[in-house]
Amino acid sequence: MVDVDEQREADAHLTDEQKRENVVRLAFGGDRERFEEFCRVLADHTPANTAAVLGGSSVTGHSYKEGAPFDAEGPMTSDLDITFVGNEVINLFGLEGFWFPGVHTHPVKEGDDDIASPELKKLRHRLQAITGGRPVTLQASQDFYYKIRRDLIGQAYLKLVDKMDKEGEA
Repeated sequence: MVDVDEQREADAHLTDEQKRENVVRLAFGGDRERFEEFCRVLADHTPANTAAVLGGSSVTGHSYKEGAPFDAEGPMTSDLDITFVGNEVINLFGLEGFWFPGVHTHPVKEGDDDIASPELKKLRHRLQAITGGRPVTLQASQDFYYKIRRDLIGQAYLKLVDKMDKEGEA
């Protein structure tokens, strides 16, 4: 049985390069060019003063909650969890799209495309095409909420895009 606490402790010591290598290996089948294209498209559609971070099992190799390995339910079953961090991107979600209104949104995923702007739906589908059909989710959080999840709860993230001004710091 997996010791989730031990995994979380190990996750806290992963470098950004180790996280990036996990993502390239697990989610992109080792294809760094596809990963870089994914990051470019994401950067092109990330609003000013916003960061985009990747969390979840693609970063660590296993789920945060249960410790299950990436793609535990079969090939292409684990999704890529993108969180936009910043104020502007929050405005791309309708009220029904929030866990905490104005602070943290539900992820936009298959069947939930109507909780956010059509631009996010198009972006999600384009990112999925780059991955070869792997599911991609998009959500948004205020900076302080992201920091709580990262620093206090210990969830591992890999920053893919950083358009934060000097005041903001995702």
